[in-house]
Amino acid sequence: MDRRTFLTGAALGLSGAILRPDKLLDLSILEGFFQKHFTEMNETELKAMTLRLEHNYAEKYHQKFKIGHEKPIPGVVFGYGLDLSRCIGCRRCVYACVQENNQSVDPEIHWITVLRFKRDEKGIEFDEGDRYYHPDQVPEPGYFYMPVQCQQCENPPCVKACPTQATWKEPDGIVVVDYDWCIGCRYCMAACPYEARHFNWAEPNRRPQQFNPDTHYLGNRPRYKGVVEKCTFCVQRTRKGRYPACVEACPVGARKFGNLLDPNSEISYAIKTKRVFRLKDNLNTEPKFFYFFGYEMKD
Repeated sequence: MDRRTFLTGAALGLSGAILRPDKLLDLSILEGFFQKHFTEMNETELKAMTLRLEHNYAEKYHQKFKIGHEKPIPGVVFGYGLDLSRCIGCRRCVYACVQENNQSVDPEIHWITVLRFKRDEKGIEFDEGDRYYHPDQVPEPGYFYMPVQCQQCENPPCVKACPTQATWKEPDGIVVVDYDWCIGCRYCMAACPYEARHFNWAEPNRRPQQFNPDTHYLGNRPRYKGVVEKCTFCVQRTRKGRYPACVEACPVGARKFGNLLDPNSEISYAIKTKRVFRLKDNLNTEPKFFYFFGYEMKD
């Protein structure tokens, strides 16, 4: 029995969870079982955990992985903007995200969903958007497109719902998941009003050469079967000063990203000068994901 199985039983109120004696001989299993929560580990413990995981991934996926644990940058809170007047619904952001973040391709998991709406519709309903349109036929006259992903809420209901504290909000605003502590109960999925969390029904079915080996412990490292995963603003990139993969992939420049605390950043400029709205803002989740239209506000 591994630690995640043990925690599942504990969270569901089960008793009698016992480590089999033969498993006690496996040092790797013991280390994983007694691994502290990520937020509690010191640098020595982080290094040991990282080396163990890199070794396990190399054996499993026949590729050398680098697992980073870069901390939030002081004075930075990330924000995201999306210009709906520019988005053409091509879904290149979706495919770039899958490639960068090692999502499963069979069964298929997408952290970004692009919805299509008719332009003449009044009172747009988020749940009624068409997510199965053909991307080779875009842009289509009379329609607009709205990509949806994790909104990186300032007041995330998913965090409150987690019984094992496997998910939390970092100082830079990114809501992360510790996949070693997630027990797959899916309470966070039920709590999220944006359908931004996804359950991994199986281990990622990707060929070794399809994996991105440059990872972060709280981001795009390969996930286990039976955990919940989500967008992390490409934490493995953004904490190194790079854009998220979806921002770089957008062919029309519809996606904006930057530091909300910097008044001169691209995202701060967009918020100050555009007609901005936040999805389901009435729920008091305080998203740090902003939608806007390309024209500027007039005095």
